[in-house]
Amino acid sequence: MARPLASYYLLLATVGLLVLIGLTMVFSATSLSNTPYASVQRQLVSAVVGLLAFWICQRLPTRTYRRVARVALIACILMIVLVDLLGVLSVMQTPPGEDLRAASIGPIKADQLWLYLGPIQLQPSELAKLAYALWAADILARKGPAVAEWREVAVPLFPVSGLLFLLVGYHDLGTMLCLLTMFIGVLWAAGARLRVFGVMIGVGLAGVIGLVLMPGKSVYRMERLAVWLDYLFGDGRSTDSSNEALQTVRGLHALGNGGWFGVGLGEGRLKWGYLPNGHNDFIFAVIAEELGVVGCMVVLALFGVLAYTGLRIARRVNDPFQRLVVAAITTWLISQAVINIGGVTVLLPITGLPLPFISDGGSALVVGLAAAGILTAFARNEPDAAKALHARPPRKWVRLLWAPLPPLPAARKGRKSS
Repeated sequence: MARPLASYYLLLATVGLLVLIGLTMVFSATSLSNTPYASVQRQLVSAVVGLLAFWICQRLPTRTYRRVARVALIACILMIVLVDLLGVLSVMQTPPGEDLRAASIGPIKADQLWLYLGPIQLQPSELAKLAYALWAADILARKGPAVAEWREVAVPLFPVSGLLFLLVGYHDLGTMLCLLTMFIGVLWAAGARLRVFGVMIGVGLAGVIGLVLMPGKSVYRMERLAVWLDYLFGDGRSTDSSNEALQTVRGLHALGNGGWFGVGLGEGRLKWGYLPNGHNDFIFAVIAEELGVVGCMVVLALFGVLAYTGLRIARRVNDPFQRLVVAAITTWLISQAVINIGGVTVLLPITGLPLPFISDGGSALVVGLAAAGILTAFARNEPDAAKALHARPPRKWVRLLWAPLPPLPAARKGRKSS
């Protein structure tokens, strides 16, 4: 093979470019605020923490991920339950018309999405994406060929997945859709039968409809759905004056203003307080206005390369757990990008999901870089990549500071790689 480490270097380049674009656009989108450097400074700190997580994750052996998967998922579910309970309490305690106040139990505070532990602020649903990818891959890898039978897949995968989807979807329907897409992707990679997909799609759609119509959540979710349908199939006039339409309208204006090459980096007009959430949910609209169609195509191409690289790694690694983890993480990152960009361009309803590696958001960036670290670790475990690294090993200090040598592929057929 001419380029045995192609997957590894493609991942490093793609993720690195996406993070650099994200830092640049977050600074541009928030440069007109009262504290123009605050958001980009927070994002820089998150990027440094994320790079540390990336470094740690690419050094860990496969067996470590399998050992911690179950504990990590249980911890995430407990944190999500706590956030949901405190989120309901915060809604009850906040007077009508005021900004939502975080409820607390001792030193722990939470609102509908965030958990606050002193100076630390995190979003448990972001951690749950990575924990769920590892846990589902471990369960399906243990099942082996039996995954073709739906009874073997059903327990414990279906009840635990359903519980997680409901807990996350109560406050965050977008993340629930991302988890559902990841679930379908890892089942496909494991070789589940088509009827299992049919059942899952049916149950998933029923769950989404139920969450949309859930008491206390139905009003704004139905308004978002009405705005999307009006702009997709109508002229947008019937919902143009609603609060939920404001973000959609301004996002479309930003997309239209950019033209082929944009108005120039930092020269966007709609970020002057006219585009809500331009630094996170709608950062793709800022890219479109300032960098034009060309800038958008660069971002889309990078996500396309990321998808190709993930599929390439999944096809080449020997270990079934590694293959399923790569499939799950790739599905998660690409589906989240599709949902975010689809919401900005009105091809999909707005869900509030960030654009991976680009949107402003510390938890999303740190967890995304940790997931990228796992992908790079498994890219080095491709048989040809491992042989190439052992044939010409990096210097000892490089292996010590960056990543150890991966195990050589098994000589005998059927033997699992570690």
